[in-house]
Amino acid sequence: MISVEEARARILAGLRPVGTEIVALAQAHGRVLAVPVLARVSQPPADVSAMDGYALRAEDGMAGARLRLIGEAPAGHAFTGSVGAGETVRLFTGSFMPAGTDTVLMQENAVAADGIVTIGEACTAGRHVRRQGQDFLVGQELIQAGRRLTVRDIGLAAAGNHPWLCVYRRPRIAILATGDEISLPGEPIGSSGIVSSNSSMLMAFIAARGGEPLLLSIARDDASAIAAAAAAARGADMLVTTGGASVGAHDLVQAGLETHGFALDFWKIAMRPGKPLIFGRIDEMPVLGLPGNPVSAFVCAILFLETALTAMSGLPAAGPVFGRARLGQGVRPNDAREDYMRATLEWRDEGWVATPLPVQDSSVLRALASADALIRRLPHQGALAEGEAVEIIRLYDL
Repeated sequence: MISVEEARARILAGLRPVGTEIVALAQAHGRVLAVPVLARVSQPPADVSAMDGYALRAEDGMAGARLRLIGEAPAGHAFTGSVGAGETVRLFTGSFMPAGTDTVLMQENAVAADGIVTIGEACTAGRHVRRQGQDFLVGQELIQAGRRLTVRDIGLAAAGNHPWLCVYRRPRIAILATGDEISLPGEPIGSSGIVSSNSSMLMAFIAARGGEPLLLSIARDDASAIAAAAAAARGADMLVTTGGASVGAHDLVQAGLETHGFALDFWKIAMRPGKPLIFGRIDEMPVLGLPGNPVSAFVCAILFLETALTAMSGLPAAGPVFGRARLGQGVRPNDAREDYMRATLEWRDEGWVATPLPVQDSSVLRALASADALIRRLPHQGALAEGEAVEIIRLYDL
């Protein structure tokens, strides 16, 4: 068996970002930018007013001075003339500053009557003026490539006058569930059968992490059936299987995939849950074989599938983010496998407290659904008492 870190490194070793595509700005949220966004305009495009008020020359802006109102400039309608000594122009937030002016008198500090504006507070040059290019100048880089686009990034790209963006394509991940006993939700269940939760869970996981899930037909416990089902994965960026990864007589995933030239990289990891994990390739397509137990499949998805999705999406490859918490109850010594215990989280005066759930069986989805975090325990780690510090992966961060 190999370590979790070695397994992650070997999975990442051959992964590269998938191709790129052009998408409409409105569809770019959550996508990874492939080409830097450069400003196509300056923002603001000219000196503009930051307030509703009056544009004037600072040298005329003495308290008590009376200026002649010669026009107005609503936003989007610039004043075409020039402002001279003793003159002013009515403007609004976002209005272009008229030629000859260099300051703005707030309307709250002015009294306007019969075409005359009386200044109530002295003005200084540049007051309440947003200078041309104060936010950004044409040609300036606004967003670096390799960033997952946020709502704020979409707004910035729009301000830079970009209706389209070049992003990495969503990695297409084919999902192949195996087993005579399973059926999809809503389908007839055999007398000795169960409903497959892994397929639906992995589809949601992949979509949430920026991939495009492709659900294949369930393959029965027969090498030829697995081979036939796997053939439909051709063209995907990765094949993920569930079940059939262990050592039982009916665990036939490797045998079925060998029909397509599957080359095994490694099998079995020193971790719990999730030891019987497979990784290899069919030509250039990576294949990740997850265990059939749903909790094991989920934990492996967090530790390995998400990292793979990150690398294929054009982001810097990295493992899960670990936080810190204190144990809500003591735990026994760990064995030779890296352990991920399902736990609840509670915020107390001393910070986050992680309490392991009483049921840690890798088939119990209800406990997984009620968990807030995974507690990471290193191989051969000794017993820990209540209150001791541990590393955690917060599940709601996912």
